[in-house]
Order: sequence, then C-alpha cells, then structure tokens
Amino acid sequence: MTFEVTMFIAIGIGLTFTALAALVRIVRGPTILDRMVASDVLLTTVILALGADMVARGHTDSIPIMVAIAATATFATIVVARYVKRRSEQDLPETTGEAEHV
Repeated sequence: MTFEVTMFIAIGIGLTFTALAALVRIVRGPTILDRMVASDVLLTTVILALGADMVARGHTDSIPIMVAIAATATFATIVVARYVKRRSEQDLPETTGEAEHV
C-alpha cells in the first residue's frame, strides 16, 4: 500500500468517526445549542470529505457545493442563536428599572 492510500484510509476513518460522534450529539442533545454545534461539526465534516475527494481525484467540481454548505451552516447558526436569545429574553422576569422601597 502506498503512502497516499494509507493517508486516505486514515482520513476516511477520522471523518467517519467525527460524523458519527456529531450524529450522536445531535440525537442526544441535551440542549438546542449542543445540537447546533454538532450540526455545524457534521457539516464541516462533509465539507472536509468533499475537499479530500477533490484532492484524491484532482478536480475542483465540488467547490460550489462546499460554499453552499458553508453558507447554509452559517445562516442556520445565526437563526438558532437569535431564537435562543429571544427565548432567553422571554424567560427573564420583567423589570421596570426602578428599585423597590420597603
């Protein structure tokens, strides 16, 4: 086996392990932020797999797909962050800003 083949096998095993770990975290949670970080890791792993495929086969056809996945992940992260922020603001008790006198 050549060095290249050995490296691609190692890369494949590493990316597979990373994807499986991210899937476990997406399913088990426990919070929405844990799931969002795990989905970002999964999408990054997909981008890395596409990049490894481009290196192995010597093409650049996957670049538009990689850009679309990265843009989708960024947009989804922003949406979830705003959702969590609004939700946490609703959970806080409302204050008027004035101190109460006893």
